[in-house]
Amino acid sequence: MTTSAAGGADAAPPADKHPSPASSPHRSLGRPDRSRRSVTGTRRLIAGLFLAPALVLLGALVVYPIAYSVYRSFFDQAGTGFAGLDNYKALFTDDTIRTAVKNNAVWVVFAPTVATALGLIFAVLTERIRWGTAFKLVVFMPMAISMLAAGIIFRLVYDQAPERGVANAVWVGVHDTFSESAGYPKAHPLPVHPLRAGGGGSFVTKTTVRAGQPVQLPLVGVAPTKMPSDAEPAKAAVADDGKITGTAWLDFTRGGGGEPNVIDPKELGLRGIEVEAVKDGEVVATAKAGADGTFTLPASADGAELRLPASNFREPYNGVEWLGPTLVTPGIIGSYVWMWAGFAMVLIAAGLAGLPRELLEAARVDGANEWQVFRRITVPMLAPVLVVVLVTLMINVLKVFDLVFIIAPGSSQDDANVLALQLYRSSFGTDADLGIGSAIAVLLLLLVLPVMYVNIRRIRKEGRR
Repeated sequence: MTTSAAGGADAAPPADKHPSPASSPHRSLGRPDRSRRSVTGTRRLIAGLFLAPALVLLGALVVYPIAYSVYRSFFDQAGTGFAGLDNYKALFTDDTIRTAVKNNAVWVVFAPTVATALGLIFAVLTERIRWGTAFKLVVFMPMAISMLAAGIIFRLVYDQAPERGVANAVWVGVHDTFSESAGYPKAHPLPVHPLRAGGGGSFVTKTTVRAGQPVQLPLVGVAPTKMPSDAEPAKAAVADDGKITGTAWLDFTRGGGGEPNVIDPKELGLRGIEVEAVKDGEVVATAKAGADGTFTLPASADGAELRLPASNFREPYNGVEWLGPTLVTPGIIGSYVWMWAGFAMVLIAAGLAGLPRELLEAARVDGANEWQVFRRITVPMLAPVLVVVLVTLMINVLKVFDLVFIIAPGSSQDDANVLALQLYRSSFGTDADLGIGSAIAVLLLLLVLPVMYVNIRRIRKEGRR
């Protein structure tokens, strides 16, 4: 009977020789399992082996150069003598480097701000037009161009000569629309001519004029090829008893053979030249010469001196010196904005597409105009995207080099200097000083770190949401 009882239902099951992990005493004590796997199911050792090549490259290409640059910045030009903080003092005492620091500050403040603002405007406005996609494509297209190519393009755009530089061609065209340039900048009389210098760049007749006696106003110094295309052969003025008549012409015969103070058949009239009649220092009458050089003044000019004012001879307007010391930095920033405004526009447009439209419509229903909707709703809701764009461009601006190096000519490169360019010049120029070059590199790193810290904090904050 005892046998059957032992083998009955009340018999205890045999003990398991291999207990499950859940019932393991080690688990209950909280001791780690050495065979624990990561979230992806891969052992940490294997993951570390796969990451090792990347870590080696990161150390060789990033960590070691940074450490060596910091070390080298404390040594002199030859690298054999300890210089202490002398290289860092030079960053704030050397005029060239201080200009680079100042220009970098200008870049950081204006370039990202202008590019982000334009990107925001483009992104908002292109939502309201049918061909918005095509516009975005055109604005974003400069991003496909390298910095080197963009530098060459804008070096030509800012060329001083209006016939080559687009910026000056437009500027001169607008200027000449409202203020016509002089046609004879180098014209002047000869000693044998009946004109003398009148001061301030003008010329006056040597004697007073009388009605009924034609006046001759010959000039030289204008190349025949520079004469107005509609200038006609000069004609002798017809005498008029009640008026002052005369002729202003180019007293030069191409090929030679002409006589001074004589209107020869091949000589051209000075079309459009202004003539003033002056009595007692006051202008009493004015006239402009026709295509053949003839002009007529009223009887009030009788007994006056005739004057060719200096406005006839001023140099023609050649536009703005975009690459001069004053405007070279704003000009290069303009080229940067041309390239990166499309980048800002695309990112902001992506953020704009995710905004809840019901909020915008509710604001309009409540009576808000478009400016109020943009300022109080659209911009605040786009703030995270705007910060991303602004921080990205600030980091990019701190290392700008190509545009400055290509666009700025040698005469104004010192005025457009930035830290990245000065780093190159100090490290690899004719009088290279790797100590100062390394100090500039460390300074650039220190300037980037706060921006990177803000960016990392923002990313972590977004990750917690």
